[in-house]
Amino acid sequence: MPPPSAREVEWRPAAEETRLRVKKLICLSGVMLASVAAAGPAQAAPAAVTLSGAGSTLVAPLIAEWASQYHIFFGDRISYEAVGSPAGISALSSGAVDFGATDSPLTSAQRQSCSHCLQIPWALTAIAIGYHVASIRGKLDLSGRVLAGIYLGQITKWDDPRIKALNPRLRLPSLHIAPVYTNDSGDTYNFTGYLDRVSRAWRSKVGQGETVSFPAGISAHSSSGATALLESTNGAITFVGAAYLIRHRLPAAAIQNAAGHYEYPNLTNVKSAGASVVRVPAGNAIQIVDPPKSAKAAYPISAFSYVVVSRDGNSGHKPALKDWLTYATGLAQSYGQNLDFARLPPVVLRAARATVRSWSG
Repeated sequence: MPPPSAREVEWRPAAEETRLRVKKLICLSGVMLASVAAAGPAQAAPAAVTLSGAGSTLVAPLIAEWASQYHIFFGDRISYEAVGSPAGISALSSGAVDFGATDSPLTSAQRQSCSHCLQIPWALTAIAIGYHVASIRGKLDLSGRVLAGIYLGQITKWDDPRIKALNPRLRLPSLHIAPVYTNDSGDTYNFTGYLDRVSRAWRSKVGQGETVSFPAGISAHSSSGATALLESTNGAITFVGAAYLIRHRLPAAAIQNAAGHYEYPNLTNVKSAGASVVRVPAGNAIQIVDPPKSAKAAYPISAFSYVVVSRDGNSGHKPALKDWLTYATGLAQSYGQNLDFARLPPVVLRAARATVRSWSG
């Protein structure tokens, strides 16, 4: 993967980043140095630590890739449970894990239960709209209003006139639509947030949240469960992290953005959505669904993911945890593009790194 450009980075390595690079060199060269007795005593690699995390299923594929590289470079291991964003924050609040991961900003209730928690943006990707219709050949365009109609139970067949109007060149079958959804997740928060912005009917009947009452569809327990149902059900549609569709080689619909363009959840369009962020508010809570018309190529259901840590966490793991956060907001930003995880935009990256540096962990 090519190195990031200077324009993408726009920062100078802080002391923590420099120390992490030194730690990497020590870990990779420790065995070699130990074998060269004539050179004198070697510096021992730091004792390995296992950090535990839980939460977001959206970011789980990226964490797996990061953790693999992190173990090779630095020796520490990352144990992560993809249990959903709310469950991850609950686990962190109770002290069961070292860090949580969420795709929606902390709620007031979560902030009360984890009063010393910090949320740090660390990933940017897309909530893709996957579909399984065996007879469709070609690009499938969908608007937010049509998606709302499907999940409200108002559009029930693939050859509905409202879908045909968006796809005049496709032969759409008279096949029942099987909407699949997940709840208790950041995916749900961002998907319903998009529908809330573009559909008055959705806003008045359902709204936005990590957990909502879907008027129609089949409930799946997780992103993996939603992907499995999509793969096995002709006629199904679901919202899920783009990485899951990529890994299973499943098609994604092109979704209408505010500029009126139908865009796929690919890396370029996710980056375009991220570029619409011009400032990061205190607390780092950012939402970029339905970016403005000026973001002409933006994929409209893009989302940030956050790592959440507590100042009151396991004191024995704090140095290792800070190394992990430094890595995630530094070296690791070069990984994950094959799964449609984009580098954080510069303004967000600066805010994330400043938060990591200021953390007393």
